[in-house]
Order: sequence, then structure tokens, then C-alpha cells
Amino acid sequence: MEVLNNLAFGFSHALTWHNLMYCAIGCTVGTLVGLLPGLGPLATISLLLPLTYSIPTTGALIMLAGIYYGAQYGDSVSAITMKIPHASSIVACIDGYAMTLKGQTGLALFTAGFSSFIGGTVSILVLSFLAPVLGEVAFLFGPADYVAMMLVGFVCVSFVTTGSLLNGLAMCMIGVLLGTIGTDVNSGMARFTMDMPFLTDGVGIVSIALGCFGIAEITKNLDSREERSPFNGKIHLIPTWAEFKRIIPSALRGSVIGSFLGILPGGGPTIAQFAAYALDKKVSKYKHEIGTGCIEGVAGQAAADEAAARTSFIPLMSIGIPENAVMALMLAAFIIKGIQPGPNMIASHPELFWGLVASMWIGNVFLLVLNVPLVRYWLSVFKIPYSVLFPSILFFCCIGTYSVNNNLDDVFITAAFGFMGYMFMRLELDAAPLMLGFILGPMLEENFRRAMLLSRGSFGTFVSRPISGTLLGLIGIFVLWQVVSFVLQARKKIVIAPPVALEPQE
Repeated sequence: MEVLNNLAFGFSHALTWHNLMYCAIGCTVGTLVGLLPGLGPLATISLLLPLTYSIPTTGALIMLAGIYYGAQYGDSVSAITMKIPHASSIVACIDGYAMTLKGQTGLALFTAGFSSFIGGTVSILVLSFLAPVLGEVAFLFGPADYVAMMLVGFVCVSFVTTGSLLNGLAMCMIGVLLGTIGTDVNSGMARFTMDMPFLTDGVGIVSIALGCFGIAEITKNLDSREERSPFNGKIHLIPTWAEFKRIIPSALRGSVIGSFLGILPGGGPTIAQFAAYALDKKVSKYKHEIGTGCIEGVAGQAAADEAAARTSFIPLMSIGIPENAVMALMLAAFIIKGIQPGPNMIASHPELFWGLVASMWIGNVFLLVLNVPLVRYWLSVFKIPYSVLFPSILFFCCIGTYSVNNNLDDVFITAAFGFMGYMFMRLELDAAPLMLGFILGPMLEENFRRAMLLSRGSFGTFVSRPISGTLLGLIGIFVLWQVVSFVLQARKKIVIAPPVALEPQE
């Protein structure tokens, strides 16, 4: 009852007309930001942060939060319709774009919006009931535990890849190697930069995502001899009851995974989407269809994306530790307003904490009401001739890449990855495992070094800690099970030829 009273107290603050206005502005701006290639919530919040000086405290934080979780849905629109993802919508390109090629774009967009609503609702319940307790979960994880969790992420390659497992692992290792480019954090030495100054900061994830997915897909379409026809078929927007029964379980699974990974530093929407997709490919009733344009492939990752975006506020507001760059900017916004997030924030500023939590559910409803009717307008992109559409997409890709660091070299790096992505497509290699390796590789290296320093070079720390030991044990069981399954399948394919009778010689 106490939580319900606190939520009612929060809604009394969030439902004021000016806070509703700031929530609507944040969700709308976030959706539009998500649609533009390369321009994510990080750059937008950075630009709008000075405006918070002239906006009331609760309204300013509600608006910035709306930009963050509103961009998560906008990301999926560009990924599904044009295969141009942000970091949090890479997995949406797999089944979402495959549904677009089948003429089911409306269904894919509705599924993403509805699943995002489910993910947001579940995560808000988690945020309301368990925020004070779950904030302490992050303290239980040490560097060795994060190493084990990153290795679990690499195990997801076998489920994320749409090709063979060997090709998926190879692409993942390429991503890990790309993640090592730049300046070593410990020694300060440049690694694999080939004496090129613009590589000292490493390769940006925006350049890889836009290049390997967006520009590569454009190049593939231009290379094809088939004429791209505008979308003129019947719009399948509202799912049938049978399709709803497929969406809801997948969305609930993704909501649980996203809510958990959003709490952990280093997790967040990017990791949550891969984990949710891997779980769906393992336990879904329609797991054999995932990867070919399946509803579950869109629902689970969209729910995990939204859930992780909201629960990432738990470590920020409960223990004062931001888990990613966007949360670091939110921390700056709190400090600008003279508020120090931490264990005493709920008691010291209850109207701000519960008002922000309540506004997330209001923004969740607003995003559903705003974006579902706009699906028909998103489909109008198919009415544009491709000879006009692809230069516009390239223009926004270049603008989005340039706006991240205001560096022209990033545009050339994106073009290079576009050529690389096109070659991957011609070789029938999936780029999703490459993105997973690029994201997890630097985090794995950082936490591995930290764990070895704390243990004075002893590898026993990875098995002596309960969390890391359990995760490594599960990985070992999974690898052993995969090997046994491979051997059994290989034995079934062996055909023993019947003995040939020898004819008597005359």
C-alpha cells in the first residue's frame, strides 16, 4: 500500500499541466531524434542541457528522461523501415527489416510500439517497488563478475547470428579486434592506429552501425538489378489475436531481461536487446522462424530496449552511480539543479523521485498514442522513388556521423565500414555478431584487467566468487551441451553403405 500511495503522490505532481507539457516535448523530440541516423539521445541531451537552467527542476528532468526513452522507440522505426540502426536497435534490423521485405512493415512497427509499451510498464513497476533494494544489486558485482557476464554475452552469438555458428564467432572476433583500436586506457599508448591521428580515440559505434547496416544496405539495393517498387499493398497494422498471443510472451521475457540488465553498470539497452533476442531463439515456440522475419524477433528486443532504458535510472537515483553516458548527463542535470542522487534522494526529494517515476508511465502511454497512428505515415517512405530516397538517406547518415564529434574523418570511416558491410553481405556474413563483439570487447578487457589487478594476477578469482563462478559454470555446461549436440547430429548424418556382393569370376 505504501508504494501505491507513493505512486499516487507522484502522479499528483506529474499530472500538472506544465509537467505534462515537458513530458510531451521530451517524448516527441526523442522520437524524432531516434528517426535521424547518428543523432541519438546523448547528443540531443548534451545540446539541451543548458536549457535546464530556465526550466523547473521536475519539468527539466522529466523532459530529459522523455528524450532518452522516447529515442529508444524512434530508433526501431529507422531500423525496421530502412535498416539504419542506432546502438540500441541493431537487433531490430534482423527480423524487423526482414518483415519489411515481406511487406509487413506496419505489423513490425506496431509490434515494436506495443512491445515497448509492455517493456516500459513492467520496468516502471520494477522501478516503483524495488528501486531502493535493486540499487544495491550493482554493489554485489565485481570486475570478475562482469567478466563472466560479458562471456555470457559472447555465448549469445550462437543465437544472434543468422548464419553458421563458426561465421558468427568469426564476425564477433572481428568486432572485438575493432574495439581494441585507439588509446590504451592503462598505458596511454596508441594501439592499431597505423599512425593515423583520427584513430587515437578509437572507432565510433555510430560509424560501424551506419556503415555496416545503412550504407551497406543502400549499396546492395543499388547493385541489385531488380527495381525497387514503392509500397502499395494493403497495410497490415493491427495484429490478429493469434499474433497477439505470440507478441505478449516474447515482450514479457524481454521486459524481465531488460529490467535486470538495465540495473547493472555496463548493461543497458544495447546489451539487453541481444540477450532478449538470444533467449527468444532458445525458448520461443517459433524459434525456428526467428531470423527470417518473425514477430518474436521484434517484440522481445523492443521490450528489453525500453525496459533497460527506464531501469537504468535505478543505480543513478538510488546510489548516485550512472551506468552509461546518457545517465552521466542526467547526473549532471541533477547536480545543476542542486540535487545529489543517492540513497537519501527518495527521502529528501520524494516529489522529484516519484514524480519522475510517474511521468515515465505517462510518457509510455503518450508514446503509444503518438506513434501507433503514425505508422501509416512511416510507411509513406515506400512511396518515394528510391532514386530520390537513397541520396537523402546518405545525407542524413553523413550529418548524423559528423554531428557526434564534429569530425569529417568520421564520415570517411563510416564510408569504409559501408564498403566492408557490403562485402559481408556478398559473402553472406551477418554483421550483428560484429556489433556484439565491438560492444562487449572493450568492457571485457577493462574488467579483466581490473580483476587481475585486484587478485594480484590470480585467475582463481573468477571461480572463487559466487556470481562469476556460477556464470562460468553455466557457460561450461552450455558449451558441453553444444559439443554433444554437434557430435550426435554428425553421427546421424553418417550413412553406412551396405556391403557390396562380389560377383564370382569366370
